[in-house]
Amino acid sequence: MAKEREGKSLKRKYCKLCLEKVGNIDYKDEKRLGRFINDRGKIVPRRVSGTCARHQKQLTTAIKRARVLALLPFTSDFYR
Repeated sequence: MAKEREGKSLKRKYCKLCLEKVGNIDYKDEKRLGRFINDRGKIVPRRVSGTCARHQKQLTTAIKRARVLALLPFTSDFYR
């Protein structure tokens, strides 16, 4: 059910990874991981992205591994 706040209807967020039936998230999949990083290089929180707790934990681990191997940036060049 959609909650309503001051006349605006909010759409319920579903875990995109559960809908795609992703078992494990691979750190080498830059395209998928890039969706969960904002323009400054920060990891998007669960309340914003709508991912479940299990996939959010897998995402953070995979993003941190990809950063160490220089597949993803720690920060953006624009921000530095």
